[in-house]
Amino acid sequence: MESQNPATRVVGSTGGGATPGSAYASLETLLTEVTDGVLLVTFNRPDVRNAINRQVQHDLRTVLDQARGDDDVHSVVLTGAGEKAFIAGADISQVAGYTKATALDSDLQRLFDLVEDFPKPTIAAVNGYALGGGCEVAMACDIRIASQTARFGLPETALSVLPGAGGTQRLARLVGTGRAIELILTGRMVDADEALRIGLVTQVAPGEQLLDAARAVAATIAARGPLATRLAKLVIRAGMDADQRTGQVVERLAQAVLYESDDKREGTDAFLSKRPAAFHGR
Repeated sequence: MESQNPATRVVGSTGGGATPGSAYASLETLLTEVTDGVLLVTFNRPDVRNAINRQVQHDLRTVLDQARGDDDVHSVVLTGAGEKAFIAGADISQVAGYTKATALDSDLQRLFDLVEDFPKPTIAAVNGYALGGGCEVAMACDIRIASQTARFGLPETALSVLPGAGGTQRLARLVGTGRAIELILTGRMVDADEALRIGLVTQVAPGEQLLDAARAVAATIAARGPLATRLAKLVIRAGMDADQRTGQVVERLAQAVLYESDDKREGTDAFLSKRPAAFHGR
């Protein structure tokens, strides 16, 4: 159904159908809403602190696949329902039945790779506990903004397993090897202020302002050249898996594409003409 705000489109909810004509399917565990180009995805299992189970994985994959080609969406914000948790980890009742085949298949790792590789900016608005898989999906996002009550941790070693959805790799890249080893081996949680200090998040906001802060960052990005922001993200990500010289070659190739783009011509002309740019992503 259409909301009273013409810039808002509700596209899915627990137990509800999709908007007529919307590209989005009915989602069992996620709430989804598009406002001013921002797709807000809310993990909606507050009774279990939004724990990740197979249905959550299926629903998140579905919404990402559909948002990829949705021209009404220029960025994605992930958050959790309720005030206690962003995502408090995996559903332990399912983890208890996991085997070596589950680990080798690593569906959750592949899903979080999709989040990391998503072509549009992704922002985690962390509104409470982000533990285990919750911390891992937040780290897969491009930007992390925390509420003052947010808590981050990878406690898997207490179950004699390790963070297996990219956590060992992404945490080390974000906060450094030594600190990542300490946090993973001890399972220690960090609060929002420490997360900001060590580089795990880029901003801390009061809880009631968290989504506004995420939307403000998304709006700032949306005002810039979409082709440039997409390629910049791709180059940064690719460079993390290569030596610096190789990364700089990728950077030059991306810049060559941008120098020949309509958006670059529009951007420079708008700047010289002292008018707002009208980018079209090509």
